[in-house]
Amino acid sequence: MLSIPTLWVVFLINFFALGLVWTHVMRSYPSFTPARYWTAGCFILSVGAGIGMLRGLVDNKIPLITGGGAIVLAASLIGMGIYQFYGRRLSWWVPFGLTLWCMVGLAFFLLVIDSMAARIVIYSVAQAVPIAMALPLMLAHAARHNPGARMAATVSILMLATFAVRSVAAMLGFGGELSIVAFNDVQAAMVLMLVFLSMALNFGLLLMAIDRLRSEVESLALVDDLTGIANRRHLLQRMQAQCEVSLRSGEPFAVLAIDLDGFKAINDSHGHAAGDECLRRFAHAAQSRLRPGDLLARTGGDEFCVVMPATTLREGAMLARRIIEESRGLAQQDTDDSIAIAASIGVAQWTLQVGLHPERLIAAADAALYRAKKLGKDRFAVHEPASETTPSLPPALRKIA
Repeated sequence: MLSIPTLWVVFLINFFALGLVWTHVMRSYPSFTPARYWTAGCFILSVGAGIGMLRGLVDNKIPLITGGGAIVLAASLIGMGIYQFYGRRLSWWVPFGLTLWCMVGLAFFLLVIDSMAARIVIYSVAQAVPIAMALPLMLAHAARHNPGARMAATVSILMLATFAVRSVAAMLGFGGELSIVAFNDVQAAMVLMLVFLSMALNFGLLLMAIDRLRSEVESLALVDDLTGIANRRHLLQRMQAQCEVSLRSGEPFAVLAIDLDGFKAINDSHGHAAGDECLRRFAHAAQSRLRPGDLLARTGGDEFCVVMPATTLREGAMLARRIIEESRGLAQQDTDDSIAIAASIGVAQWTLQVGLHPERLIAAADAALYRAKKLGKDRFAVHEPASETTPSLPPALRKIA
């Protein structure tokens, strides 16, 4: 039979080590709020185990009540961390209320009515509540795509089952007598199982954190730092996917190639800070004219590109016109005419000849862009290859006055 001091030593060492791991995660990723709760939970749990080790050495009532309260508080903080992970908030009344309820219950069944079985039930229920509250979040549809969440959810279910079995065994007296300083074989096995499951739960949470942080890094790799819109890598991924969709369905999509007019002169005359501000303002203005499914990307310096699913050449030209009108509106608002924003746009439409080669479509849009530049800038032009039939544009869209 395992002795209680041995079990508490195992608790203390393991959760102190896990606390050090979470401390490293918390310091490395300060914005990852759940790590703060999980760090505190592990350290408080190790403190509770340390207090529990004092059983038999000092007055048994003090370590029993305070150690149990500390462990319940730790379980509540871990549950709060899971809530934070999924963008939910859990009131601080929950951990403090559970901890107080547990300590009062332990004190009652120690000082008023001496019942080891009742204390085990109270202690088990108080730890199970925050885990049960967090379980639906881990079992939700979004969580199923996270291997760590699946592991944490599975472990949580096993922990709840273990708490239930331990409580029932204590109430029925299964396994033999119980005392403050000695568990019977059944209770010792249940406690050892909970130690193992608690460690497994923390490993599941660590996998959840790794998956979340990796996703954030991948998202940052697809975003332009200056403007906050998509970058060239994101654009090419989206265009490749859109080419595959169009090749299967035959439905076309359109692409706009955009270049800001006179951007080099703005940088040379007013500095790169002014140029950066022009890029941000134009990106914001263009984004305001796009539909929810459209993608605006910055492909380099002062070059942008727009991918518009399920869009014809005519519709792409109409959107190009609206973007130019928006940039002209920005120029009218600017009190300094020398840094006014203007843009030239080339419009191209996906065809079967493009197939799975997005670079061909980009080249077609670039060719139309250069024609717009030659026609005097601050306008758009459409790509109309002689070998392909394209929709005719109304006169109002062929030229912007």
